[in-house]
Parts: sequence; structure tokens; C-alpha cells
Amino acid sequence: MTWTPIGSLSDIPPRGARCVATPQGKIAVFRTADDQVYAIDDHCPHKGGPLSQGIVHGAAVTCPLHNWVVSLETGKALGADEGSVRTIPVRIEGEQLFIALEALVSKAA
Repeated sequence: MTWTPIGSLSDIPPRGARCVATPQGKIAVFRTADDQVYAIDDHCPHKGGPLSQGIVHGAAVTCPLHNWVVSLETGKALGADEGSVRTIPVRIEGEQLFIALEALVSKAA
């Protein structure tokens, strides 16, 4: 697997996110309160809202448009809502963050 550097852990505040543009679309990279890092597509499965602008709580994010809650671990909508987004593997080496862009290509095929 090829890992692409996307910045450092300190670039993302605890319970925050940043958006990374890739050839396969925008990826939202999240940091939880306990420094876990997750990457998912930056669009809600409901109406395409920007998940990177949502509120992080635990290992989930709430979409800023219609309050859908999406698991950062599985990419699936939680509660009574249905739908999912792609999850992208993330690796942390020291402070550096990396994502596996090839996972996006294989999931899109």
C-alpha cells in the first residue's frame, strides 16, 4: 500500500477536521478528543453536506446541514438513517499523517 502524506496531527485540532483534495474527490480527516484519526469522504450520504464542517463527538461526526450522524470508523449513518461514505485508511508516524489514496481507487471501481 502506498501512503500519501497529508500533514501533521497538530494541523487538526482535537475534535476537529480538515479537508484534503484528492484526484478522487474531497476527503475529510478527523481527529477525535483522544487523538484517533479517521478519514472518510467529505460528503454526507443524505444530501452531500460537508462532513469536515460537522461536529465531532466520540468516533462520529454530525453533518452540519441536517444533523445526520456518521460513524468515523465504518462510514455508516447511525440511528434510523441509512447510507454510508467511503472510509480511507490512515497511518500516523510520529506527528505525520498519511492516507492510502489507492483505497479510494479500488473502492470507486
